[in-house]
Amino acid sequence: MSLLIDLVVAFFLLIGLFFMFVSALGIVRLPDAYLRLHAASKGPTLGLMGMLLAAVFHLGTAEVGLKALIVIVFVFIANPIGSHLLAKAALRGGHPKWEGTVGDESSRSAE
Repeated sequence: MSLLIDLVVAFFLLIGLFFMFVSALGIVRLPDAYLRLHAASKGPTLGLMGMLLAAVFHLGTAEVGLKALIVIVFVFIANPIGSHLLAKAALRGGHPKWEGTVGDESSRSAE
């Protein structure tokens, strides 16, 4: 049973590492702040979830599970909202968009 738990822990750690790595790569490689904000919000949210689930399976107590669940819920709510607010502030501040941007709903007038 210990081997199975270790494999589950390793799986969740690898999932968390994958999302964190892709997020860091996106922050470095994407062309403008809006796309970088997308990478900076999605990767850590999912990466942290994988790492916290690995901690829950590794430690295996209800207390750790409850704390991890609270943190996951908070991060799933706070991180996208914070990124959205940063993108709105950059838009209002006139931060330039990538010239390859296809759709831009922010320039449409309110109907």
